[in-house]
Amino acid sequence: MNIGFIGLGLMGRPLALHLAQAGHTLHLWARRPASLEPFKDVAARAHVSAAEVARHAEIVFVMVADAPDVRAVALEEDGIASGARPGLIVVDMSTINPNAAREIGAELAAKGIEFLDAPVSGGEIGAINAALTIMVGGKPEVFEKVKPLFEKMGKSITLIGAIGAGQVAKACNQILTGVGVAAVAEAFNFAAKSGVDPARVREALLGGFAYSRILENHGQRMLDRNFKPGFKAWMHQKDLRIVMEEAHRLGLMLPSAAATAQLFNAIVGSGMGEEDSVAALKLLERISAPEQ
Repeated sequence: MNIGFIGLGLMGRPLALHLAQAGHTLHLWARRPASLEPFKDVAARAHVSAAEVARHAEIVFVMVADAPDVRAVALEEDGIASGARPGLIVVDMSTINPNAAREIGAELAAKGIEFLDAPVSGGEIGAINAALTIMVGGKPEVFEKVKPLFEKMGKSITLIGAIGAGQVAKACNQILTGVGVAAVAEAFNFAAKSGVDPARVREALLGGFAYSRILENHGQRMLDRNFKPGFKAWMHQKDLRIVMEEAHRLGLMLPSAAATAQLFNAIVGSGMGEEDSVAALKLLERISAPEQ
């Protein structure tokens, strides 16, 4: 197939390469020429605009930072819609507000363009290993057309419901992972300040009801002091902002998510936004009393 891909960053780059390695021809557009370098040895063609990508593709994947970026790529001047033929499928793999996904989907539908929101979980490692969890919102028949391509990028692929439902599922994911990271950081900081080895505490907890993949994976990163981003703290901050915006719109009380959102605000405000979300541990260490 001729497949468009826009958004060749930490996550998008390996996903687009998986599609190329599966034999598809890529049509690419990027703001920064350096983003195109990894594609010089695969079947890929660079274009001057998102509109040009749409003119050559049957399906266009988008993976950018936030809703304004998706809207710009999809609907503004020289965007996908201005170059699309009726029946084009746009798949947004960014993490954005569910209402924004619904609005963008409706505007594209008015132009004869199909839309799926398909945010992911699994971070850079999951993207590199084609092991992502992909949560999809949209029409079942459109999902079925795209599913073989999703299978080149992820291992768990679920149609959640109508457009926007994928983003709701991702918001739920970010509540659980954000609160989980905060809880592990609190536990490890508590252990260390109590004069107990967090590594031994983790070893014990992995064998009980406190076990979680976050304790296993993120906990090990904390012990290793590995703050290189697999998922940057500012991105988790942005995702929790989306959660709280939706909670406000729906009149929901989300106390754990709200506290965690404030934690990530503080991480970013302390200059650690480009580090992994496990930098939550460093923040707690900074504001805690020395070990007794």
